[in-house]
Amino acid sequence: MTGEEIRSMILEVIQEILPDEDVSNLKPDIRIRDQVEMDSMDFLDIIMELRKRYGIIVPEDDYMKLFTLDSSVAYLEPLMKEI
Repeated sequence: MTGEEIRSMILEVIQEILPDEDVSNLKPDIRIRDQVEMDSMDFLDIIMELRKRYGIIVPEDDYMKLFTLDSSVAYLEPLMKEI
């Protein structure tokens, strides 16, 4: 997957977890939780959806790397290169 495909996939997953939120204007370098109403359970749901859909296991120590769109893409891109 390319960086842009990963970005779209992340937005799609967030939209499914938070259907009442508009994710179309999320700023890539600001914490996602600061831009939408997302609690820690919603964040864990996103992590679990990545695992379910793509087999990506994100260790708890790496959760901070998924706080913004840009950092999420940077973290996931090498893991999803072959998908």
